[in-house]
Amino acid sequence: MRNFSRGDVFAAACPSRQILQHVTSRWGGLVLIALREETLRFAQLRRRIDGISERMLAQTLQVLEGDGLILRKDYGEVPPRVDYTLTPAGREISARVFALSDWIEKNLPELLALTPDAAPQTVQ
Repeated sequence: MRNFSRGDVFAAACPSRQILQHVTSRWGGLVLIALREETLRFAQLRRRIDGISERMLAQTLQVLEGDGLILRKDYGEVPPRVDYTLTPAGREISARVFALSDWIEKNLPELLALTPDAAPQTVQ
């Protein structure tokens, strides 16, 4: 493994670009936000993140675990019991992703008003 003093997200070969892509992907950010305050099981995550398929959730969890942002604890029980929690780095980045999503939610009416082609949508 190469030793980096700092990443360069603008460099095509820098691993920071791949991690940024995972964190800001459609599902990666939502998984990080969902795990922000508690440890959850797979089914709990799937219920929390409306619209995510089992396959996509499994892939997303695997990628974020590979990036060192999520810990997976398998209890080796039948039926399977697996918990997911954030690592210290995962907690830090989750807080930042949450801050961004919170800003978007708070400013949604203004953002939609600025989008000329935005169709009216129900906000929950």
